[in-house]
Amino acid sequence: QVQLAESGGGLVQAGGSLRLSCAASGRAFRSYAMGWFRQAPGREREFVAAITWSLGSTNYADSVKGRFTISRDNAKKTVYLQMNSLKPEDTAVYYCAADLRLPGPRSQPDEYDYWGQGTQVTVSS
Repeated sequence: QVQLAESGGGLVQAGGSLRLSCAASGRAFRSYAMGWFRQAPGREREFVAAITWSLGSTNYADSVKGRFTISRDNAKKTVYLQMNSLKPEDTAVYYCAADLRLPGPRSQPDEYDYWGQGTQVTVSS
């Protein structure tokens, strides 16, 4: 079984920064890429960013380009999401996910196989 554990969420004022982490644990697995998604109340889960383990190729949603940066530490099996210039509309539960099927980095939730439990990010105005 694979577990993904997010951390680093919290409450921040608009314009502030947060860094999310996603640590993978459990039996060894091979995943092509890791993604971050978010879901606000009453809204569908949406793509934020993704990165491949091998080359570090990245993919970002237009809404976060230039503000968020995804990175990974292969040795630690950990993926990070550095979020700067946060806006109230970034408020959501943030989830990390692992894509085991195809090289990506892909952006659709149903393309990912394992999910973390989520971490709340709240940006006050």
